[in-house]
Amino acid sequence: MTEPSSQTQYNAQPDEPRTAVGTTLHAGARGPAATRGRTTIADGVVEKIAGIAASEVPGIHALGGGFSRTMGAMRERVPGGRSSAGRGVKVEVGEKQTAIDLEIVVEYGVSITDVAADVRENVIAAVERMTGLEVVEVNISVNDVHLPEEDTKRSGEGRLQ
Repeated sequence: MTEPSSQTQYNAQPDEPRTAVGTTLHAGARGPAATRGRTTIADGVVEKIAGIAASEVPGIHALGGGFSRTMGAMRERVPGGRSSAGRGVKVEVGEKQTAIDLEIVVEYGVSITDVAADVRENVIAAVERMTGLEVVEVNISVNDVHLPEEDTKRSGEGRLQ
């Protein structure tokens, strides 16, 4: 038995370009690549970018509040666990804009206002450069100040020697 086939043949106009195999390129396919589809960026991607950019700033000890830092420290100690670059970062991502909230811990002795301004500037630059999203705001909450003697206490805290 033969199956009926229905093929529609497109007859090209004389001024339309043809490919090597004789098929015709349609005018819609000649537009710029940027207009041929849609890119969506997940919240987690923006969180990671913002977290890494914030932690690069001198004067930042850690990201996150007390609970999230505690959970992160536990996660790092589990075999196969790793630290989360997005810890202490919350974002809202729209089609063209994003808003970012950061929780930070600063080193003792640094100017909090200067560090916050540097974090804001670095985060905005990194997110806008990497994602193309407009950062409408970066809200920073300073949750703690890290004291130098806290490091020496922690290094001797282990139960096993």
